[in-house]
Amino acid sequence: MPQVSAIDEMLAACRRDLDRVLARDLAVEVADGALVVDTRPIEQRLRDGELPGAVVVDRNVLEWRLDPSSPYRIPEATSADLRVIVVCNEGYSSSLVAHTLRTLGLHRASDLVGGYQAWMRERALQPAAQQG
Repeated sequence: MPQVSAIDEMLAACRRDLDRVLARDLAVEVADGALVVDTRPIEQRLRDGELPGAVVVDRNVLEWRLDPSSPYRIPEATSADLRVIVVCNEGYSSSLVAHTLRTLGLHRASDLVGGYQAWMRERALQPAAQQG
């Protein structure tokens, strides 16, 4: 029987408290006021494209930029009630980040299931007129 790795256990524990967002629901979340944060490195964004409407924040400074009490926060990080949806490439590191943001007090933080790649697959299924 294969042994579960420590990181897989940690990831599962982090996800237990998250109400993760499906790619098909991201536009509704944005319409309802969610802040989408793209943490993908520049190389992935250049290769695969930008996520329209997302704020790009490097992973190594993300907590400082999204903590509403931080003097280094981005202007959008105004309240612990802010709905933040973190997006990485495939939806793994974003779960860890969302959990960390919740620990900081951003109790509505979550992430995108499957990350940017899931969003791209979902977008490919939509008619061109809906892609905006």
